[in-house]
Amino acid sequence: MNTSLNKVLEQKGKHVYVTSPGQTILDAVKTMQEKRVGGLLVMNEGKPVGVFTERDVMTRVVTCECNPAETPVSDVMTTNLVAVGPDTTVEQAMKIVTEKRVRHLPVMDGDEVLGIVSSGDLVHWVVKSQSHEIESLVRYITGQYPG
Repeated sequence: MNTSLNKVLEQKGKHVYVTSPGQTILDAVKTMQEKRVGGLLVMNEGKPVGVFTERDVMTRVVTCECNPAETPVSDVMTTNLVAVGPDTTVEQAMKIVTEKRVRHLPVMDGDEVLGIVSSGDLVHWVVKSQSHEIESLVRYITGQYPG
């Protein structure tokens, strides 16, 4: 898994869905539903300040009994943002996701957000990579390997 996240983003796409700290929880959740994503990067004046995820809805919104139509995302978002660089490998990213217990990793080059990868994206990449490797080994063993 020496593949860089930059390569993963080339295949996955680099579009990042965002919200602002002042947007209501309800509007942010509607955006997540429309875009079929599990989290939004929270941006303030062009800089990432947190992430708002399905987990935040379950652990913070439901338990605080706040009104999602009135409460801003800033009251319930995850603020300890864990970001990585584009040269981070899939293996390193999986280790970070596991150790830090996060599901979304913004990929940044300095202050520029290049994209975001989720734990699901990483698992998908590993499975895809292993499938190709298994296929190559089977072709080699059965004498169908080119070369």
